[in-house]
Amino acid sequence: MDLSDTPEEEQFRARLREWLAKTLPGLPPAPSPDDWPGRRAYDLGWQRRLHDAGYADVHWDASPATRLIFLEETEKAGAPYVGANFVGLLHAGPTIAAEGTDEQRARWLPPILRGEEVWCQGFSEPDAGSDLAALRTRAWRDGDTYVVTGSKIWTSHAEVADWCELLVRTDPEAPRHRGITWLAMPMDAPGITVRPLRTLAGSAEFAEVFLDEVRVPARNRVGDENDGWRVTMVTLSFERGTAFAGEVVACRRVLGELAVAARENGRWDDSALRRRLGRLHAEFRALWRLTQWNVSAAQASGGVPGAGGSVFKLRYSHARQELYDAAAEVLGADCLDLDRPWTPARLSSLSYTIAAGTSQIQHSIIAERILGLPKGR
Repeated sequence: MDLSDTPEEEQFRARLREWLAKTLPGLPPAPSPDDWPGRRAYDLGWQRRLHDAGYADVHWDASPATRLIFLEETEKAGAPYVGANFVGLLHAGPTIAAEGTDEQRARWLPPILRGEEVWCQGFSEPDAGSDLAALRTRAWRDGDTYVVTGSKIWTSHAEVADWCELLVRTDPEAPRHRGITWLAMPMDAPGITVRPLRTLAGSAEFAEVFLDEVRVPARNRVGDENDGWRVTMVTLSFERGTAFAGEVVACRRVLGELAVAARENGRWDDSALRRRLGRLHAEFRALWRLTQWNVSAAQASGGVPGAGGSVFKLRYSHARQELYDAAAEVLGADCLDLDRPWTPARLSSLSYTIAAGTSQIQHSIIAERILGLPKGR
């Protein structure tokens, strides 16, 4: 597989760099991390700029190589991340594009691309995280609506979201993987209560969501009733296979910053630290190549990433933790100061072996779907 740029891709890279150089100096200051309405407006404003410049749909409609060039160049330039728009742009949007009806795609995809609506993810529950099939949030059909009661946890950006990609149990008598349905729930519907959760790093991008007989139109169901587990696997394939691509570039940038800091504070004289940083450099270069392969393989198979995303997610989540452990080694006691560089990111890195499916789940997927081993009991 030739992963070098074609002449057309080189031209795209050059145009993008030029646009970023002109656009980024004119951005308003980023809001405070605790100002969620401000962050929503800032993130959607950036998405609108991308839309108006013709870059909004690069995550969906561009070639794999073009998509990765976009992620690489925007991260290198220090452009805003998708932020509050990440569930819609990287999870729900691609799922609806792959599984939704023409009417659903027309209703939900353009507002995501134009930076008009934010989505959150209502998958995990207090007793159904890694074992997602154990979810208990119940929905029953009442005419042309579903009535939903239950709760969700770790719901990213729920406090500023317009829509929620929601998993519900519609057939409690069916085997656990076969009685689940994927719904798009409007977050302004009566009966929804959002309670923010504060993380170890002091941020509050997650929330608990309580649902008390919330009515969701049946037309908001993506896929067939009780076929939500299959649709969910599509969502998780995007989450594990392509949604972290930009973060690999960010980690490579942080690694370079660590090397500079180590030279400035004398830690560079430690040969063991130099070897550690060198190994991480090779690790993230390899992960970037794996990202390129995964995106290309997804395009060849119809646009949905396969089990190779679990290989990437497993290794990336551990490599990220190792990166920020190395940052703590470079910073010394300063790594305990939340106002110092990399400290909040180090704390958040602890969750990466849990988020988007635990490492244990990824091991099982790789064993069963790639290596062909029998299912564990």
